Parts: sequence; structure tokens; C-alpha cells
Amino acid sequence: MVESTWGELPEAHASVAGGHLQFIGVPMDLGADRRGVDMGPSAVRVAGFASKARKLGYALTDAGDIHVPTPETREVGEAQAKYLEEITHACDELRVATTLALSAKHMPIVVGGDHSIAIGTVAGVSEHFRAQNQKIGLLWVDAHADMNTPSSSPSGNVHGMPLAACLGLGPKKLTHLGGFSPKVDHDNVVLIGIRNLDDKEKEIVRRSRVHAYTMHEIDRRGLAAVMDEALGFLCRGTAGFHVSFDVDGLDPSVAQGVGTPVLGGLTYREAHLLMEMVAASGKAVSLEVTEINPMLDSLNATAEIAVGLLLSGLGKSIL
Repeated sequence: MVESTWGELPEAHASVAGGHLQFIGVPMDLGADRRGVDMGPSAVRVAGFASKARKLGYALTDAGDIHVPTPETREVGEAQAKYLEEITHACDELRVATTLALSAKHMPIVVGGDHSIAIGTVAGVSEHFRAQNQKIGLLWVDAHADMNTPSSSPSGNVHGMPLAACLGLGPKKLTHLGGFSPKVDHDNVVLIGIRNLDDKEKEIVRRSRVHAYTMHEIDRRGLAAVMDEALGFLCRGTAGFHVSFDVDGLDPSVAQGVGTPVLGGLTYREAHLLMEMVAASGKAVSLEVTEINPMLDSLNATAEIAVGLLLSGLGKSIL
């Protein structure tokens, strides 16, 4: 059993052996130019997440996949926010699925798909706790800050915009899912592992006043010290926090099956320590893994890594 050191567990919390998990797949392949991440949910299922989670003592329900159209069947739409209508619709469906899971006292385990799916996941988690007059923290692990808006984005790819949308920046269709904005307060948002930002995006991050830990900071201070501090921000005045983990936050030597690899990322052990500390906090209310691309992988290795990280976040330990 995971012992909380950060206060009482939220009612919907399941990251203690014996809780109930709900797996939600989101085969989103609209937010980026490179194809393949729509196979991420299937890759994680094939890697045995369900059976391994059950061995930890969890009950698990697989809710199937959110319906997402393939890019070939749709028009791009706005050049600065490609496939905006389709992404909005899928994220809204995900928002509803996430709120229903939490209402049933199931912990959502959301697997993508590109990182634009986090707009829907965070909206749903925030909505659930907002109805109880509570707020959430958000831990964002990524090589990129994902804080572009259509006016700053050099590509128009929405997978570079989801954190901005969660903070109320960008198209209203994305920022106001569920009818409210922002979904999280800046002081309860932590970015870890960032190392590749667009020029205009850097200024957005600075102005946002979120807590951003670059790889330079992690190299200098160590991952444990960074996470100790980060957990304070994530838990301050919140019911708990959501973890959104983009696998490109890992170094490419650890995870090669990603569409936007960036050298100098988290090592295997740093990533597991991060998730082990998430579990030890007892305050994670939902977990999400994105950007697994089996087309760029070898023998499903990146999905296997992702499953291991999810299990660490759920309390799996060495001893």
C-alpha cells in the first residue's frame, strides 16, 4: 500500500492497491504532422498493462477508445489550428468519459494518441473536482512546453497547444470545454523535462508563471529535489493532481518510438523515480501517457516503457 505524505487521499483516488482503474484509449492522430500515434492505446494494451495492473491489486475496466476520425477523411481546416473541429469534438467526448470515470470512483488511465488529448482529460478531471468546489494540480512531463497558441505556433499543430488551452490561452473551443476556463491555476502547474521550446512560446511560458523545470534545472539540482519542490506546488490547496506524461520527455535512447524526439531527456531511472514519487505522494487522481508511436518503434519497446511508468505511478516498487 502507498502511504500518503501529502495529506488525505481524495475520494476518487485509486492509486492504492485495491482501487479501481478505468482505461480510456484516445487514438488521436490529428494534432501532429507525423502519423502513427493513433496506435498508442493498442500498443499499451498489447504490452499487458491490464494484467500487470491487476497483479498490483487493482480492478480495471477498459472503456475502449474515444472515436477519433483519421486525418485522411477530414479537411485540415484552419492552417494555424489544424483539425480544430475534430480535435475539439474528440476532447469533449474524452472530457465526459473522464468525469464519468471519476464519478464512479474509478481512477482514469488515459492513453493516447498525441498530446492534444490532454485538453479533454484535464477538462474532465477539473470539472469533476470543480463540482465539489475543489481544484486540481497538473504535472506535465514533456520535452516541449506545449504552450503555443495559433498566433505563436510555427506549425499550427494542436499537440503543441494543450497546456496553453488548459490555462485558458488559445481558441475558445479548446479553452472552454465544459463551459469554464481556465482548468487549472498557474501556481498549481508544473512542467518537468522541457528542453525544446519555440521562440515565441518561451515568452508565453514566462508570462504564464507556471513552475517550469528545464533539463538544465534537473541536471543541476537532481530529479528528487525538483520533485520534492514540485509536489508542494501540485498539492497546495488542491484535491490532488493529474499527471500528463509525454513519452518524448524521455531521452530517445530510452524511448525511440516518439514522433518528436529531443536529445538530453529524462533517463530511465529518473522517469521511474518521478512516477514513484507521484505514487508516494498519494495525491495523483488520474494518469495519462501520450505520443507513443509504434511505427517508429522497435518490438513495442516504448509502449513497454510506458506501461512500466504507469505501474510505478500506481505504486509498483522495487521491494
